[in-house]
Amino acid sequence: MPRRRNSCIALRVGAVLALAGCSAAPTPPVDEPRPALGLMSSLPLFWPVDADIADIASGRSSPPWQRRVIETGYVPVPLDTLTPIPALSPGAADTDPLANLDRLAVVQPRGLSPADNVALDAWVRDGGRLLLVLDPALTGDYDLPLGDPRRPVESALIPPVVERWGLAVSFDEGQSLAVVDASLGGAALPLVLPGRIAVTDPAAADCTLMAAGAAATCRVGEGEVTLIADAALFEHPELAGENGQTLGGLLAAAFE
Repeated sequence: MPRRRNSCIALRVGAVLALAGCSAAPTPPVDEPRPALGLMSSLPLFWPVDADIADIASGRSSPPWQRRVIETGYVPVPLDTLTPIPALSPGAADTDPLANLDRLAVVQPRGLSPADNVALDAWVRDGGRLLLVLDPALTGDYDLPLGDPRRPVESALIPPVVERWGLAVSFDEGQSLAVVDASLGGAALPLVLPGRIAVTDPAAADCTLMAAGAAATCRVGEGEVTLIADAALFEHPELAGENGQTLGGLLAAAFE
């Protein structure tokens, strides 16, 4: 999606959110044991989009609001790949980034390699719980030039593993710009220009469409997949709810 169009959408979304009177103030992490949560995303969920290496290394960079919300219930583990990494020395074991994880959030990824698709499918079928967020049209504003590696993927690349699970994602460009209240498993799920999910092969997995077709939950082997065709809740703090409760509730619905 062109940057100018995305910026205009972001401004209009900001106006819609202001009229809605939403606010968000994520709470600090609680002193309780928290499970690990693998996190892969092109969105600035783990480090601020404008942070440089020196600030990150020195600890001077404050975490984004999304990370603070995630850390209230989980220990986020940033991932660049889902594929086992070959050992550097002979006889050593490969490093599997998914080996010790039961929960994984893949939110608007830059694109999954063929090996990533295979590894993700195997991990889910072996009992993993996955939150997969693929937004066909981001509505946040990212003040970065096109081609900057820090710039999020504005239109999600649908990985082949989604088709393997019997699902497809489409987008209606004619829909109205508005915050739409939906729900997923009892958790609130505000949507802005969402995609639509269709079950194309009912025999591939046991899937149920939710949130007016913007989300689906699937039983795949021994694991579970929650697919959402909208990332607005991860982009706009105004939608996260007071103390980040809306985003936290969605994570709990996907992983607990």
